[in-house]
Amino acid sequence: MADLILIRAFFVFLLAGAAYFLRPFSLDSWPAATVGALLGIAVVAFEIRLKQVSLKRLIGAAVGSVLGILGAFLIALIIDRALPPQTTTAPFLQLLILLLMTYVGLIVGATKGDMLNLAAFGGLFGSEKQSKQSFKILDTSVIIDGRIADISETGFLDGVIVIPQFVLRELQMVADSGDSMKRNRGRRGLDILQRIQKMPQLNVQLLEDDFPNIKEVDLKLIELAKVYDCKIVTNDFNLNKVAQLHGVEVLNINELANALKPVVLPGETMRVFVLKEGKEYNQGVAYLDDGTMVVVDNAKRMISKTIDISVTSVLQTTAGKMIFGRFDEKQHGVFDKHQGERPERPSREHSAPAPAAPPTA
Repeated sequence: MADLILIRAFFVFLLAGAAYFLRPFSLDSWPAATVGALLGIAVVAFEIRLKQVSLKRLIGAAVGSVLGILGAFLIALIIDRALPPQTTTAPFLQLLILLLMTYVGLIVGATKGDMLNLAAFGGLFGSEKQSKQSFKILDTSVIIDGRIADISETGFLDGVIVIPQFVLRELQMVADSGDSMKRNRGRRGLDILQRIQKMPQLNVQLLEDDFPNIKEVDLKLIELAKVYDCKIVTNDFNLNKVAQLHGVEVLNINELANALKPVVLPGETMRVFVLKEGKEYNQGVAYLDDGTMVVVDNAKRMISKTIDISVTSVLQTTAGKMIFGRFDEKQHGVFDKHQGERPERPSREHSAPAPAAPPTA
């Protein structure tokens, strides 16, 4: 690191010395040296910034700049023939188009450079190898949900996070809605996006690609995923199914949450609070802390009470998990809601024996 600082300082000093002796722009020696030193510092700052840019972006920016210069050169030839050579308008337009197309080519090339697949070239680009599936498109529902930000902070979500412009527009429309509930959801989604963009470990990109012939946002997401061969991150059940029918891979946040829930096996005993009556005869319904529904047989009379149950089966679907259990008064304890762990009444098997009657005289 110290050697690199010395090399940079020597470069700035060398450029300042060259300007001092050569005096460009007819400047005096010391003002010319100052200009040279400032140029040297600007070059060093640009070099430090380039170190943080990926090879893909550098290649994209270089290709975009070259294409922009070539296009400007061709346009300049047309302008040179179209306008009279005596005027100063033609040189100005040529310079303007050169700067404009070079700038646009540089920015667009750098933006799209991350989508290059350098691994196909092999050789020196092997270190830049990146899977096609490293691009992940966020839909509106998963942004509003907010859990994607927590997952990103843990480091489990890698690669490039893509936010399509049409998703951002939909999010803004929700935030500007006249319904207060929708408005709050939209603003929450915008806050989540800002939070994700500030994470240094993530590469978040806004994508301008759109499909004007397609009106539904879900279908636009599917088409975009097909074009760039990437995955869609969502918690929308319907989008999950439609995308799979189109052959597009989906990362469903709800499936991840279900996979992380505690494993419950048939035959185990668990304690639940019976909240309401079930659909079938003599059933009660309870919910775990994570929202999992527990259907309990023989628990209709235990509504508003905490009871122990035996798990009979577990049903796992993409929409969530359901647990089925059975309550048996002879085997399981009943707990009052306000008494915590103290049984409401002892079971018959564990009740204390009645004291014997005193002997009669």
